[in-house]
Amino acid sequence: MAQVRGLQCVRCGARYGADHYAQDCPACRAVARSNLMLSYDPAMLAPRPRPSAADGHGLWRYGDLLPVTASEAVSLGEGGSALHRLDRAGAPLGLANLFGKDETRNPTWSFKDRLACLAVSSAKRMGARVIVSSSSGNAGAAAAAYAAKAGLRCVIFTFKGTSGPMLTQMRSYGATVVACENKDDRWKLMEHAVRHYGWFPTSPFFGPVVGSNPYGIEGYKTLAYEIAEALQWNVPDWCVLPVCYGDALLGMWRGFEDMMALGWTDRMPRMAAAETYGSIGAALSGGGDVLPDMRKNHETVAVSIGATRGTYQSLDIVRRSQGAALTIGNDEILRWQRLLAEQEGLFVEPSSAASLAAVEQLVQDGRIMPLQTVVSLLTASGLKDPATAALQQQDLVAVPADFDDAVALLTTSNIFPAARGTSA
Repeated sequence: MAQVRGLQCVRCGARYGADHYAQDCPACRAVARSNLMLSYDPAMLAPRPRPSAADGHGLWRYGDLLPVTASEAVSLGEGGSALHRLDRAGAPLGLANLFGKDETRNPTWSFKDRLACLAVSSAKRMGARVIVSSSSGNAGAAAAAYAAKAGLRCVIFTFKGTSGPMLTQMRSYGATVVACENKDDRWKLMEHAVRHYGWFPTSPFFGPVVGSNPYGIEGYKTLAYEIAEALQWNVPDWCVLPVCYGDALLGMWRGFEDMMALGWTDRMPRMAAAETYGSIGAALSGGGDVLPDMRKNHETVAVSIGATRGTYQSLDIVRRSQGAALTIGNDEILRWQRLLAEQEGLFVEPSSAASLAAVEQLVQDGRIMPLQTVVSLLTASGLKDPATAALQQQDLVAVPADFDDAVALLTTSNIFPAARGTSA
């Protein structure tokens, strides 16, 4: 376990106590609200050998770089996800080294399990009794699952009218799901619970949003560790992520920084954010630290990254890495969701597909070169939002009960070959 010394502002570096996790940086509020990140004993990053086979598998393979001991961890077997080579998807782009980090195989089928694992493990270690989240999607499902494993109560605030697989998933894990008449009341009620009852927050609950719980964000460092190890300890040229509030963007960057300090790797990647309304891109163009709240000129199919205002932590990482922020539309998202499933056998939620659409834009703009190594983060399973994909599909082929008529229909439809003895 890494020894936590306190919390530090992402923007100005101001230091706070380790219990300041439910706040932003007071020193930055007048300029640009900023999240905090954990600060460790410097001995944690003293050069050491890379992990060996004896260190196990999954997220806790790197437990000595995390703020909770493996013995105290609330774990469902998260991490250790596959890094797929996407040869068929990469070929039309001219990319020989395109990879997808497949987070659909986590316990609740999304990358949010890494955040929930560290957040709930930290909460239990601190003596918290209730986990609270504001979510209608992956974050709520993950919080509910890990709270159930920890034996802690979980309350999730969402908004009236929310439905679908992820809401069912939250409730199946035993979470109390509260539907608010007014969407903004979710954060007001959650903040009241955090401030007055000491509930442990895993998600944002005040605005402008700065990001999620700093303890939870540490779980995303393991994405960087796993990617580098899968690439024989080589760092990709680009990491491309679908971004809402940028928790994974910050966590992965911190993971790559750790490996540089430890002597495991020798360089940093460029980080790209795929967003739906362009807030990070607008801030990059403007040159300041304030993220604009963009006009919502359409409803995005990528609901998991549907924020109209980005965060400073996202802007900072994209800027520091000399990366990019790209605004992705529905048509590109749906096309890449279909292509990834049909060509690579990976059915991901629309938000995940936004990362591949961003890779395509970067290639077209000449910012990603043909021989560069690119890793796209595939954040969650398509089964989280099957209705969106279903709307793009054609009707099923229905055949009559008569066998000969069925064969004839399948032949004229070019499903069966026209001539006997030929293969389809």
